[in-house]
Amino acid sequence: MKKTILASAIAAATFSGAALAQESNLPTVYGNIQYALSYENFDEGPSEVDHFDNGSTLGVAHSHEIAPGITGFFKMELEGINADDKAKSSGIDKLDEAYIGVKGDSFGQVWVGSDDSTYESAIEVIGNFYEVGGYNLAGGYDTGEGDLIQYMSPSFGGLKLAAAVQVNGDSKEGGKSYPYQLAAIYSVDALELAFAMDSNDGKLKYSSNGLDDSGAQDLSGNNENTYGLRATYNLDNLSLTAQFQTRKDVEDKFGLMGVYTLGKNQFALSYERSEADGDLNALKAGDQDVKDIVTIQALHNLSDNMYVYVEGYFAGGDQVHQWDSNGDDKITDADFATDEKTLAAVGAVYYF
Repeated sequence: MKKTILASAIAAATFSGAALAQESNLPTVYGNIQYALSYENFDEGPSEVDHFDNGSTLGVAHSHEIAPGITGFFKMELEGINADDKAKSSGIDKLDEAYIGVKGDSFGQVWVGSDDSTYESAIEVIGNFYEVGGYNLAGGYDTGEGDLIQYMSPSFGGLKLAAAVQVNGDSKEGGKSYPYQLAAIYSVDALELAFAMDSNDGKLKYSSNGLDDSGAQDLSGNNENTYGLRATYNLDNLSLTAQFQTRKDVEDKFGLMGVYTLGKNQFALSYERSEADGDLNALKAGDQDVKDIVTIQALHNLSDNMYVYVEGYFAGGDQVHQWDSNGDDKITDADFATDEKTLAAVGAVYYF
């Protein structure tokens, strides 16, 4: 899960460090260790305490001037460290981001590789904000973060246009495909408006009967477009965000979030809700059609390189929260479900 404060801090350090390192042509190395302790409870079900690595990463970035006004850049960020458990950790074993690109004041930026997608960057503010995450309602879109060619235009009077295409070759699951995303972001004074769409063409299961092996509706078999809208208004110490996402025959999602900063402290509160489309309900017996979640956060910056936080997640819905009640290490329709579950988490992050 993307951590907004951490990502912003690393980005600032990366680009400032890259500028300082240009004369010696040395790359910027950055990283972080993230620990969290959580308590999860299912209403009328089990409870669990867990201590875990919440996404520790190690990265390297570099940029250089190709010609006056034109800059080449690259970034590679690795994770999978499992810093909480030495016995189970095999070191860095997972890629988070890796891309190269070129940018200039006159033509914008184009980059290739694995990165947050155009749609995600434009719309998914609430789902990417919190530290522990996993409860928050991510958008109903299929195009992932790999094999991407992305473009962001320069600002035209506050308007930026963006596009992405995912190049899936013959060897990819589902066969050859070229799903794409489009976005427009307009900023004026304290207000930012964003619109984006995802073609959801990356999997070709929609060409069959749309059902998975168990006979249930397969969401990845629907290639209807996903559309998203977001508005963010930034006051001196208060940021307000509203976002809406929809995909025909799948679901509608909306969310509201407020973030207030006070010195070294940050406080956040959000509400999210998703409703499954009526057509989907008819296809899947006992469909879980409504989910909602309230999330709160209190965060304190101990220094320029370290912060601590407390988060609470209060999730509801129509029998949407399942656990492994039959002991087969899988969560299926055969397992018990409840209307409510909660999660409380405390954590600490050190980054450089």
